[in-house]
Amino acid sequence: MDFQHSAKVLDLQQRLTEFMAEHIYPNEHRYFEQAQAAGPFGHPAVIDELKPLARASGLWNLFLPPGHGPAEQPGTGLSNLEYAPLCEIMGRSLMAPEVFNCAAPDTGNMEVLARYGTQEQRRQWLEPLLAGEIRSAFAMTEPLVASSDATSIETSIRRDRDQYVVTGRKWFTTGATDPRCRIMIVMGKSDPDAADRYRQQSMILVPADTPGVRVLRPLPVFGYLGPLDKACEVVFEDARVPAGNLLLGEGRGFEIAQGRLGPGRIHHCMRLVGLAERVLERMCRRAELRAPFGAPLSQQTVTLERIAESRVLIEQARLLTLKAAWAMDSSGSKAARAEIAMIKVVAPSMACQVIDWAIQAFGGAGVTDDFGLAAAYAVARLLRLADGPDEVHRNQVARLELRRHRDTDPARTGGGADVLTLADVERDGAAARARYRAPSEFLT
Repeated sequence: MDFQHSAKVLDLQQRLTEFMAEHIYPNEHRYFEQAQAAGPFGHPAVIDELKPLARASGLWNLFLPPGHGPAEQPGTGLSNLEYAPLCEIMGRSLMAPEVFNCAAPDTGNMEVLARYGTQEQRRQWLEPLLAGEIRSAFAMTEPLVASSDATSIETSIRRDRDQYVVTGRKWFTTGATDPRCRIMIVMGKSDPDAADRYRQQSMILVPADTPGVRVLRPLPVFGYLGPLDKACEVVFEDARVPAGNLLLGEGRGFEIAQGRLGPGRIHHCMRLVGLAERVLERMCRRAELRAPFGAPLSQQTVTLERIAESRVLIEQARLLTLKAAWAMDSSGSKAARAEIAMIKVVAPSMACQVIDWAIQAFGGAGVTDDFGLAAAYAVARLLRLADGPDEVHRNQVARLELRRHRDTDPARTGGGADVLTLADVERDGAAARARYRAPSEFLT
């Protein structure tokens, strides 16, 4: 593994950092004020002011993988490992990703359209998304089932001659209340009786203005409605769309989901690393400025320990996420599934802990909106659930680990007879155990 950044990435890092200092940080208060005033059914005007500047600076659609970006956009075509440090910089501010057209759920939806969409689907929806002219939503999670097991989703995608009829209820459908949302990618069951549980689902494009599509309500996350991902509850009541809106083919919904979620988890985790970095900086400055009981917080052992532990946690999360990005680039999402699952556990938990310590350092001010810590915590805590809860990812890591060790014994003392495998026991039972010679250190 070589995490040395190329000259191209170093240049983009510098340009992004300068753009953030000049345009993003000075406008954060405006952004939050406008977002709160506009509510879930509006959007901050400052975003529209800054997008043209980002595009003119060549800092646009940086997330697009090789082979999927327009040739005239020099910032695209980066590998996961190349994009990761740029994603970290953008993650330092909750408003930044959208300014650079690198915000969820649009990034994942654009990658789906770029990888799996037909020429007509890309023309109709991908092109305006790449241009930042519209936004999109992703509808997968449902309120009436345990959506951590996506095979349990109940939304129906039923073929009716030259149309599909979509019926169901979704929630945590990100972006649906945004007035710029024009298209939704919906996952549902097209063949609920298929023997393979992972071939029952499909994904389909549903325009937001389709009759039968109703946005029931926005879902506040710890009371926040505006600045976050605009989570919503949406009902599809016999919404009819052309058969040509199906993505890739019937029964291929899980295939698309895995292609979408792998890079998306890298993006989420690196943004959290950037967010935690910014929070740690604020905690350090606060610790030196505040002096309760006659001594700065920075001289108190508990504060020093929390600052040190925050640095350790951030570095660990960054390195593991970079390794996952490298593994994806080298071997693909399937081969890197253990690394992807691990970062999805590590990064949100790390960010939650660092932000919580910062809130303690800020005292009562930490839970207000004045310093952005409360909103930062809401984002980090939500991401312990989004794209699969911690428990699901831990289970996957454990199953992969069990499989890795099932037929090998690293404590062998030489020769195949010293290795007791599951196959041996199933074949020979007690005889196999009798032939096994355990290393002497395990016999005492």
